[in-house]
Amino acid sequence: MRHILAKSLAPTDGIREYMAAQEKKSLLRFLTCGSVDDGKSTLIGRLLSDTKQIFEDQLAALERDSRKHGTTGDDVDFALLVDGLEAEREQGITIDVAYRFFATPKRKFIVADTPGHEQYTRNMATGASTADLAIVLIDARQGVLRQTRRHSIIASLLGIRHIVLAVNKIDLVGFDQAVFDRIVEDYRQFSHELGFQTIVPIPMSARYGDNVTSRSDKTAWYSGPSLIEHLETVSVDDAAVELPFRFPVQYVNRPNLDFRGFAGTIASGQVAQGDEVVVAKSGKASRVKRIVAHGGDLAQAVAGQAITLVLDDEVEVSRGNLLVSPAARPQVADQFAANIVWFDEAALLPGRSYILRTETDQTSATVTDLKYRVNVNDFAREAAKSLDMNEVGICNISTRAPIAFDTFADNRTTGAFILIDRITNATVGAGMILHTLRRAENIHWQSLDVGKRGRSDLKGQRPAVFWFTGLSGSGKSTIANLLEKKLFASGRHTYILDGDNVRHGLNRDLGFTDADRVENIRRVAEVAKLMADAGLIVIVSFISPFSAERRMARELMADGEFVEVFVDTPFEECARRDPKGLYARALNGEIKNFTGVDSPYEAPEKPEIHLKTLGKTAEEMVEALEHWLNERDIAEDQYEAGGGI
Repeated sequence: MRHILAKSLAPTDGIREYMAAQEKKSLLRFLTCGSVDDGKSTLIGRLLSDTKQIFEDQLAALERDSRKHGTTGDDVDFALLVDGLEAEREQGITIDVAYRFFATPKRKFIVADTPGHEQYTRNMATGASTADLAIVLIDARQGVLRQTRRHSIIASLLGIRHIVLAVNKIDLVGFDQAVFDRIVEDYRQFSHELGFQTIVPIPMSARYGDNVTSRSDKTAWYSGPSLIEHLETVSVDDAAVELPFRFPVQYVNRPNLDFRGFAGTIASGQVAQGDEVVVAKSGKASRVKRIVAHGGDLAQAVAGQAITLVLDDEVEVSRGNLLVSPAARPQVADQFAANIVWFDEAALLPGRSYILRTETDQTSATVTDLKYRVNVNDFAREAAKSLDMNEVGICNISTRAPIAFDTFADNRTTGAFILIDRITNATVGAGMILHTLRRAENIHWQSLDVGKRGRSDLKGQRPAVFWFTGLSGSGKSTIANLLEKKLFASGRHTYILDGDNVRHGLNRDLGFTDADRVENIRRVAEVAKLMADAGLIVIVSFISPFSAERRMARELMADGEFVEVFVDTPFEECARRDPKGLYARALNGEIKNFTGVDSPYEAPEKPEIHLKTLGKTAEEMVEALEHWLNERDIAEDQYEAGGGI
């Protein structure tokens, strides 16, 4: 019975020939983008319908959904084929990125339908990151809009070089050639600096199929191809195979002592048994002994294949590193310039620490300088101190540890990264590396003979950073000052970094915007780190309102060195005390960006020391601190390896 069933289900020669033919077809990845309600989903639905990709039961369901959710009257609403989320159907918009596969006799396609709404720009960037071509839809009645420009700029930044300018809803302007020509001219003038290799304008009506899969007799004045004709014939080079070999190591596979392989997907180039490869970060060389794939060993592998490489030598390669061609190595640096597309509602702030993640690597990173913001209307470069949601800018970035990369122009896979918020773990930005910074090439760590341990032993103490945080008027400076007096009297070597005092010198150029507050804390944290390295007990008294910066300061220090002290005084009590008269002025609108009034304070969730000050004196707070210190022997003479307290 099993034999009969297997035989009946076995593919026939005709099916085998068909499947073989499908495998030989080239694949084009493209996306649709543009402003809201320009017809992106309708166009994809029309393509799926006209290329016979819809089954009869799907068509029947589409007709039912069109009567319930449709926006095209009695006609079938093809947009509903793609807009699968209930919220999308109810609102008639695209929120998520929808991917669809279809094929014609000449080519296979994967299309990404991306949102038009401004707040979902990050979804559009996701779809553009893997596309070879973008269809930019424009409503013939509206012309080139702000979101059209933004999506075009992002497409350019993400390496897309082929554009179809689909002037949709041409039927609603009477198939007027003058309207079409005016929109094409406007778009070409705007996009001439974006570096597109081809821009093919097509007048179309996605709803009725004009110039989608076949040319329309209603646009006799148009002599170009239909959309599907162009998609079938556009030349998109398979450049990934021609690029230098890049193999991001995703997993070190060692099931037993006899096998050690490096698993991943080839990002670019090709590799064969016997080829020499280099570990990007260390420069160690080896040769490929085996190429292991599903089904057995390969003699050769190319970009896009998931494989495991076994090397001749036991070189050190860990997840996040790259195996590369020795003749064309990537760059390894910790400072570089990049394009940034910002996704988050909270603005990008120079000086704030984020997590930077590449194809396989991950490290802490800081935007050290926002060079300029790109105006999406005219591509002008504008001075800016921050990037708001959906804005594009050019930044300098510094990473905690060097990473291996290519420029994005040379390799879209190894030249791209994302930024992740350290607190929420949300993806807040996407970046494309432009070039390394020369300063990174000129700066190297200098080896010193005297280290932190020697300096600390000389002072007979262990270094520590006590980071006092709390609202203005909470009592931070008073308690910190009393603590230093106690430590100093007992022979400890200390120094206080006080918020007001530091702003008279080191940070006198900074104001009180969010960006300036971030830079204020970054500088102080770096100074505190140097002082701890000198073996001192450092007492930092700063409002430091943002948890991200306090975490950044903690991560600069050695394990156990950072002690967060939350001086917890309610806002009402701080405002009542108002020792400097600042609360009264802030509440009257005379001071802007005042913490607790019109600028937020993010209270610590798990401080090492939590001082609740209501009903207690500063002396009592210091006694509580001394008790905490004595329990942990903070002032003992013995310095333990690792800098722990």
